[in-house]
Amino acid sequence: MADISSQTVDAFANAYEPGDEADFERLYQASYGKILGTLTAMLGDRAAAEDCVHDAFERAYKKWATWQPIAPAEAWVHRIAVNAAVSHQRKMRLREVGEVIRRIGRPGLAPDPQVIAENSDLAAALAKLPPKQAAVIVLRHYHGYTNRAIAQALGVPERTVASRLAVAKERLRKELKDSYGPEAGIEKGVRRPAFLATAG
Repeated sequence: MADISSQTVDAFANAYEPGDEADFERLYQASYGKILGTLTAMLGDRAAAEDCVHDAFERAYKKWATWQPIAPAEAWVHRIAVNAAVSHQRKMRLREVGEVIRRIGRPGLAPDPQVIAENSDLAAALAKLPPKQAAVIVLRHYHGYTNRAIAQALGVPERTVASRLAVAKERLRKELKDSYGPEAGIEKGVRRPAFLATAG
């Protein structure tokens, strides 16, 4: 058992060297898209997600020389980014009235396919979840992380991840029953999100 964990730590250490600029650039290139996807699903706002991702990478860069390779570097940056998104969401709740005005004031442009995808029923339902629940759903079902990897990324016990997943899945099932449940009249063969597979 000790050999496996030391091999894992060695693999992390060999993948990236703390403080190495080229390695940080590789980390940025390898993980930016995944992290942006996670935060976009959490926040329901791509622009805000991009701001949080940039903030997270800026923070990670400042701490890059002191990063300890006891967990994957990508998980470390994911954790920083999720925390940035949680902070952002708290601030936005305080500015809710201003956000509504901003949305109403947008000019009517041709719809962007990415925006349409982000504004789907599923994205809207994810945005209604508490940020920590949205994060575990996205990391598990969109990025394919194991509960253990999610726990490392978020710095919480695995049982907390399992609990958040269970609560989030149940909330999403209720939220999306009209879109994906039997009431929606969806024909057989239409793909439903994996976490809705047991919804009845």
